[in-house]
Amino acid sequence: MTNRRTFLQQLGYRSALASSLRGLYAAEAADLKSLQAEIEKRHDESVQRLQQWIRQPSIAAENRGMTEGCELTMSFLRDAGFDQVTKVPSKGQPGIFATLDAGASRTIGLYFMYDVKQADPSEWSSPPWDAALVDKPGLGKVIMGRGAVNQKGPEATFLAALHAFRRSGRKLPVNLVLVAEGEEEIGSPHFPQIVHRAESLAALRKCTGVFMPMAAQGRDGSVTINLGAKGVVELELVSSSERWGRGPKQDLHSSNEARVDSPAWHLVEALATLVGPDGHTPAIEGFADKALPLASRDKELIRKAAQRQSEATVKQQLGVQHWVHDVGYLESLELLASKPTVNIEGLVAGYTGPGGKTILPHRAVAKIDMRLVPNMTAAGALAALKAHLAKYGFADIEVNMTGGYDPNTTPADSALIRAQEAVYRRDGYDPILWPRLAGSWPGYVFTGDPLQLPAGHFGLGHGNGAHAPDEYYVIESSNPKIKGMDGAAFSQVQYLYELAAGS
Repeated sequence: MTNRRTFLQQLGYRSALASSLRGLYAAEAADLKSLQAEIEKRHDESVQRLQQWIRQPSIAAENRGMTEGCELTMSFLRDAGFDQVTKVPSKGQPGIFATLDAGASRTIGLYFMYDVKQADPSEWSSPPWDAALVDKPGLGKVIMGRGAVNQKGPEATFLAALHAFRRSGRKLPVNLVLVAEGEEEIGSPHFPQIVHRAESLAALRKCTGVFMPMAAQGRDGSVTINLGAKGVVELELVSSSERWGRGPKQDLHSSNEARVDSPAWHLVEALATLVGPDGHTPAIEGFADKALPLASRDKELIRKAAQRQSEATVKQQLGVQHWVHDVGYLESLELLASKPTVNIEGLVAGYTGPGGKTILPHRAVAKIDMRLVPNMTAAGALAALKAHLAKYGFADIEVNMTGGYDPNTTPADSALIRAQEAVYRRDGYDPILWPRLAGSWPGYVFTGDPLQLPAGHFGLGHGNGAHAPDEYYVIESSNPKIKGMDGAAFSQVQYLYELAAGS
């Protein structure tokens, strides 16, 4: 049994600890209040920084503005307080490695991307590179432009949080290690080169997890926590007379289709073998043999999510009237999280301008993406596709993989995810836990070997239109359920403190 002296000593220690913790919490509360005020004070500065970022096109697919985009991102990181910012060469576009040493006991990893998708100005209501502030009914003032929500808006919001620390003279509660790339929108073909260099790995091994800033709120204000993401393979299938040995060496008058083979039809026939008779279910032999089905816990998370969402609203936002095979909403969500896919992004052959040209094209190209679920790999999917084409008589069709990577998963009980949930709940949100983002990001480089770190996305705020016309990000919200840029930046401040506490 504990004697009286030991008991009193323990009581004194506990009292001192409690007093110390009260002081810590009071100091943290004071920090939070002043940091929130600093964010609001510098609102215009933060918006102007995002506008400058959007106005610099950085399109890897077109090799447009990439050098300038990388340099601008590096300058933003330096201005935000990173003490080491280094351009990292790769076999493609350069990456960025940066560190911020706050003298803290915990270190957190960050993933940034500085590239964006292509944009056709004729499809936009506001020019994609103007970064105009637009009033959007039901949402408030938004910034419209390519990269607004994917990903420059959320990243600029995180930088706004760092500026609040720096300008107020307060130290971050965690150290930061950042790795960034300029090829996410083409499948991150060289990102492993940036992460797996010795200096990057050594720094990332000190991290308790890695996250990517994100606008995680839906238009209804709901918040989603993703516990992983599908992998992806992006590629081109090319049918040409040169490789096939049939068809014209150059475009011919279409009357010759009566006696000359068509590389375009050859490609169409090959594409038809990739899916079943429903035009949807992958039919590539060996493609999804190892795909893991949804676990019972995943199905339960999806069931709960379905109960909290409006199917009609989701269909309206997507612009669709039916789910595939006319399945119900719950099954559509299960498919979204669990189904491997083979998708045609685009088809290009012959003349595509105004009117007709009556030619027989000598070459046809299909742009394809394949989404992967756990236990599938990008390398395995590519090999299965090549073997399938060869088996069905299409070995001549070129398969040019442009990028891709494996799926990733992070446990719901990891400190990274628990911290997200704690911040959201403290702010009055009941987050939806979602098994797997149907889109993709290269989190596998963090969750897989050799790092094996938890990885995910975090951030309040809302935007939409990624990869589409009129992409936007909410700056000043008129919806009390949705955070504007300042509120989203403050959520990042709260998240850093929660990560420091080690929830």
